[in-house]
Amino acid sequence: MTATQPRGLRRRAALLAAAVDLLTEGGFAAVTHRAVAQRAQLPLAATTYYFTSRDHLLAEAFACLVESELAATRAWVAAHGLEQIIDEVADADRGRQLALWELYVHAGRDPALQQLARRWTDGCVAIVADALGLPVHDPTARLIYTTVSALWLEHVVEQRPAADARALLTLALRAVRPDSRGAPGAPGG
Repeated sequence: MTATQPRGLRRRAALLAAAVDLLTEGGFAAVTHRAVAQRAQLPLAATTYYFTSRDHLLAEAFACLVESELAATRAWVAAHGLEQIIDEVADADRGRQLALWELYVHAGRDPALQQLARRWTDGCVAIVADALGLPVHDPTARLIYTTVSALWLEHVVEQRPAADARALLTLALRAVRPDSRGAPGAPGG
């Protein structure tokens, strides 16, 4: 059910916030109707009133997480530059990062989540393209995003050193921007 009254909108928002918190704290398994209602301090019936199923609740929670993380990443890159994105990844909330990667794993088996996974990827590619001054469909933007994603995943899951990831990203950026080698302010320049 869609909430239209102020009280209903507040309740639905509280349930979604609780679901996002639980998702980042414990992954998919932590998000149950009972746990979400308890976290939001609402009756259990509220979860089934606003969300037709646990899958519906999870999809909506992931949508919230994706949108908030895209906005935060866009702002961070605008303020600090793409070259420093590994620092943002290294300092970010590990639970939130794991939740985003869990989305990818589950999207491989759940077509309903695939659109959310694509939204995350496409949003990140757009951020990279903008930072590099490229059109969003330029394959270079996708290549750099893929590099950042792989380095990010290694850091989050394997807890590899951020310094190694920074060096690899610098190398990748040099490869796609050969004219920036040695330029003042350029990565490695």
